Amino acid sequence: KDQEGNALGSGFFISPQGYIVTNNHVVENAREVTVTLKNGDQLEAEIVGTDEQTDLAVLKVKKSGSYPFVEFATRAKPRVGDWVVAVGNPFGLGGTATAGIVSADGRELLGGNYNDFIQIDAPINRGNSGGPTFNLNGEVIGVNTAIFSDTGGGSVGIGFAIEASAAKKIADTLIKDGKVVRGWLGVEIQSMTDRYAEALSLKNAKGAIVRTVTAGGPAESSGIKRSDIIIAVNGEEVKDSRDLTQRVGGLLAGSRNNFRIIREGKEQTVLVTVRERDDKALSTA
Repeated sequence: KDQEGNALGSGFFISPQGYIVTNNHVVENAREVTVTLKNGDQLEAEIVGTDEQTDLAVLKVKKSGSYPFVEFATRAKPRVGDWVVAVGNPFGLGGTATAGIVSADGRELLGGNYNDFIQIDAPINRGNSGGPTFNLNGEVIGVNTAIFSDTGGGSVGIGFAIEASAAKKIADTLIKDGKVVRGWLGVEIQSMTDRYAEALSLKNAKGAIVRTVTAGGPAESSGIKRSDIIIAVNGEEVKDSRDLTQRVGGLLAGSRNNFRIIREGKEQTVLVTVRERDDKALSTA
């Protein structure tokens, strides 16, 4: 007999039609999803789409109506020291707000190649997952996702939220397509280093070095070669290998893109048509 379990988490409305953002791990493998509003109303919801890579999911309540919703802060990035308020359902206690500041930005976490995290010190605990962190204008700056804890799950003031612009992009894609199809280049890459840049007489150590090219992959078909240094995609500078992986993952499968590379000391542009990443693809980008 199947063992049945319940998972508790948080979420927030992002449109009057009843679309809700939460974490993928809150609703993963769920057979039924029930949304409890602040006034105690319980509504059935369906899963519109999930994205395991960024740990985001979008739900929609089945009952039609006009729901109060919040908006993502996409105009300006939060700064370290900005005050924030995290809202959620810690330990199943119901709507709870905690205050703090942005402790750090652009954190890498959980091996997540596809999004950066904002670190906050507002206490978030079990059950806060999927809830919003607001700035003082009432805009969502991040989706609470994880905590660092040495107390077996209690908050020690180090929490992580998925950055708003990334969360909005994924949510919009899930509403439109039900899934996220990431672009794939077909290369193994590594970040540039100061020593390598010096050896090649380059001005700075930005970019990603192509270590190997997947046979039959999009990069090979487009003429990208081993040892090429990718320094920009569609005019936007590539900082390092992780930055390149994020940029490629954000490109639409089938789209043609300008890759600026350095080959044998000379800059040139290569036109690359990225393809859909398949699950067997071992390459990093």
